[in-house]
Amino acid sequence: MTRDEILAKILAIFAANFEIENPDLDENLGEAHEFDSIDAIELIREIELLLETTLTRQEKESAMGIRTINQIVDFVADLAAARG
Repeated sequence: MTRDEILAKILAIFAANFEIENPDLDENLGEAHEFDSIDAIELIREIELLLETTLTRQEKESAMGIRTINQIVDFVADLAAARG
């Protein structure tokens, strides 16, 4: 998957699951959209479905520090590349 494909899929997940449409890619989701740890857990599950894999505990813990769409896209791109 290219970065643009990942971005499109992540934006679709945010629109469908969190009712967040056209977010600024660098805004803090927690501050701008009240995106909380429960939402983050749901997003992690969606990322697992997207990649058709289960994230390790360390990957999940790392994901909990992510704050922006661009960081999410980078995270997913790195996971996809590592699973190659």
